[in-house]
Amino acid sequence: MTSSLILYSTAECHLCEQAKALCEQLSLSVETIDIAFDDSLFALYGVRIPVLKRTDSGKELGWPFMQSDLQEFVR
Repeated sequence: MTSSLILYSTAECHLCEQAKALCEQLSLSVETIDIAFDDSLFALYGVRIPVLKRTDSGKELGWPFMQSDLQEFVR
């Protein structure tokens, strides 16, 4: 579980908070990026957030996901 992770989200997004909580349960270090401040990110993720992205492979895990999905994703 050493890959760097980015969580694309926005402020006051309850689903994003749930995704972040799952990451915290697994002690994952996640950089949170608010897509509201970047037009290109908003165009990509605006209706898909929360989205978790691995920086090493570029793979993405879109919501909804469970703890088991997250564990598999970071392997």
